[in-house]
Amino acid sequence: MSEPTDPRLRLRVVFGDGRMVGPGKADLLELIRDTGSISAAGRAMRMSYKRAWSLVEEMNAAFREPLVARTRGGAQGGGAALTAAGEAVLSHYRAIEAAAAEAGAPDIAAIRGMLRDISDGK
Repeated sequence: MSEPTDPRLRLRVVFGDGRMVGPGKADLLELIRDTGSISAAGRAMRMSYKRAWSLVEEMNAAFREPLVARTRGGAQGGGAALTAAGEAVLSHYRAIEAAAAEAGAPDIAAIRGMLRDISDGK
């Protein structure tokens, strides 16, 4: 039987009015930055373009400045890029994740130590 994976901490920052930033949106922003494409980012996350674009619209509407800038297709093809605000939101979110993981490491290790050993295949 395979070894259990290392625990991971998944955080969602929820603002009082229902707007939020979490691991999925952060991953989408990161993939848009890396691929230059909402479509490619969605495919990498196994989501439809419609869903990816819906999340981008949601994020763009939630912040004072849009997080993703899109260029329409055509002869040169379309694309997408993070704006300075998008880069900042992604950077802040990743910093929160790192700080929480570091602060929570001892407690996560304690909880992991309390897990039942399933290495016998049961």
